[in-house]
Amino acid sequence: MSPTPEQEARRARLKAGQEDEPVWKYRGYEIGPREFSNAMVHLYRGEVSRANVWRQRLDSTTNWAVITTGAAFSLAFSSELISHAVIILSNLLVTLFLYIEARRYRYYELWSYRIRLMETDFYAGMLVPPFRPAPDWAETLAENLLHPRFPISMWEALGRRLRRNYLWIYFILGAAWLFSVTLRPEPISSVEELFQQARLGYIPGEAIVGGGLLFYGTMLAIGLLTRGLTEATGEVLPRYTSLRKTLRGVLPRQGQEASGDRWAWFRPSKRRQQLLSQIITDHPSEVSERIMSEMARGVTNLRGTGMYTGEERSVLLCAITVTEVAHLKDVVAEVDPHAMIIVVPAQEVLGKGFGELPH
Repeated sequence: MSPTPEQEARRARLKAGQEDEPVWKYRGYEIGPREFSNAMVHLYRGEVSRANVWRQRLDSTTNWAVITTGAAFSLAFSSELISHAVIILSNLLVTLFLYIEARRYRYYELWSYRIRLMETDFYAGMLVPPFRPAPDWAETLAENLLHPRFPISMWEALGRRLRRNYLWIYFILGAAWLFSVTLRPEPISSVEELFQQARLGYIPGEAIVGGGLLFYGTMLAIGLLTRGLTEATGEVLPRYTSLRKTLRGVLPRQGQEASGDRWAWFRPSKRRQQLLSQIITDHPSEVSERIMSEMARGVTNLRGTGMYTGEERSVLLCAITVTEVAHLKDVVAEVDPHAMIIVVPAQEVLGKGFGELPH
């Protein structure tokens, strides 16, 4: 498909410097550098606002746990009959609040992940020349907008909120239960007396003490075993100690000259979803030219035979990412509306524009 006279005239103006190259265009509507920057500013403000809302919801669940602990103290030490039950019930409520807060923390990390992507690669790139965005930052942000995924697991979220806030609350509740059992109604002098005073109705004291030890041991194990989970980088600072490991494949190899570019690091080293598209068309040259010129992706032409019609067809293979599917459909539809497109997940794509081939 040859370019129209309007497209030729526009290319001439771009080469002459009389017109800015569009950053984004769709169906005749173009966004220039000013509009692009303005859109990024509004996106950043929206994500900050959303992250603040979820941050406030995190504080709300912590406040619920603190209020519950205070109420348990007031009731437990005002009556000998209900002291044990109130403290045990408070532990269960605090655990429920911990679960709710961990779930909310995953949403908070999702929004803060996008914020840090824009801060480290877009805004920092404008402030510190020759600091430039990482080659894949826009693709990473677009994929997160199209297919949101939590950057942190539920176990890591539980461990973080437990270590930062809830271990202290559990410690206070456990100490309150221990003081209540050992000092009221009279100080104990033996383990038998401990079990006797820990008794709760028909539940023997041994079961209450054993359940408490198991519960607090489980909480402590969760806090310790999840310390090594680092799927998300945290609320404020990135982990600069892992810089070279994270940028493996992005930094120049030893013996090669650096290009002068530096990349901000925040996102974990995670490969984006890669796809293989198969395009069956009667216009392979035109479709291939449009894909290579507009999408900067390589195309391989294979010959195939339609078993129903017995006619030979061209099957174009093109490796793409998840954010390029819509663009590919538009390009193929404009050239050949009767083409067939098959998009399948690829386990791994190595080569130019994707992962680096191991040497």
